[in-house]
Amino acid sequence: MSVLEAIGDTTMVRLDKVVPPACAEIYVKLEWENPTGSMKDRMARAVIEAAEADGRLMPGATIVEYTGGSTGASLALIAAAKGYRVKIVSSDAFSREKLDHMAALGAELTLVPSEGGRTTKKLILDMIEAARTLSRQPRTFWTDQLNNLDSVAGYYPLGEEIWRQTNGEVDAFVHCIGTAASSRGAVTALKRRNPKVLFVAVEPAEAAVLGGGAPGPHKIEGVGIGYVPPLFDPTIVDEIVAVPTEEAKAMARRLAREEALFAGTSSGANVLAAIEVGKRLGARAKVVTLMCDSGLKYLATDVYRR
Repeated sequence: MSVLEAIGDTTMVRLDKVVPPACAEIYVKLEWENPTGSMKDRMARAVIEAAEADGRLMPGATIVEYTGGSTGASLALIAAAKGYRVKIVSSDAFSREKLDHMAALGAELTLVPSEGGRTTKKLILDMIEAARTLSRQPRTFWTDQLNNLDSVAGYYPLGEEIWRQTNGEVDAFVHCIGTAASSRGAVTALKRRNPKVLFVAVEPAEAAVLGGGAPGPHKIEGVGIGYVPPLFDPTIVDEIVAVPTEEAKAMARRLAREEALFAGTSSGANVLAAIEVGKRLGARAKVVTLMCDSGLKYLATDVYRR
């Protein structure tokens, strides 16, 4: 069995202690079971295999991407397994663990300085331009995650897994928006099964652009890029919930201590929004969200630092 075959088919568990009375049942998919500890392994495999199939990525080529870290680690994993070189543009805005993880898997890093370690629209655009410059080199394939439709297909199986694991009884799917590929892929699969499944998109309250707000700096890594991502499809969105960074961090800590689920800040935001939706839907409903990645990626951040 190849390491690539270990991607997907992650466990789903029901939350207990953090869910208030009269709330819907809240289920979470443990996406840290993927080889790099992140859901992004799904999209990395999809975009690389699609590029290989149509000739955009040739043997001996170099893969280039801009990323907060999880996508970079996933691409580095695929590159290591398949024998490609990989160059990653990232930033000091993202956890040291993520940067070290990418490097450990063989990624060559270019770091773009941030404004006080926070994610901003300017930072994302600067990272994209740095990746664009690298992509002009010969024998280079730029995965360009914010614009690459192949990444959406990588998450169709995620929606099918949710459908199967809930026996088709899922009422709502709740998830943070980064590139929007994961939500678009999973929701497309779920709504094919049942168009009545609600999709609730989650974003940082400090950068609530999907809900019509202004962009601003925040510390929920991997989401809230400060503008509407090109892959975002508003036609599949039933509701948008904004979650403040500090509340997302607090829920991540609660999940670790009360549910024994060790995840990152975006997972905390997902659960907060899922509970908000679950309280409205009532005790008979089932709401599914994601533990996007492992808390091991955030040990040196203020989420878990003692």
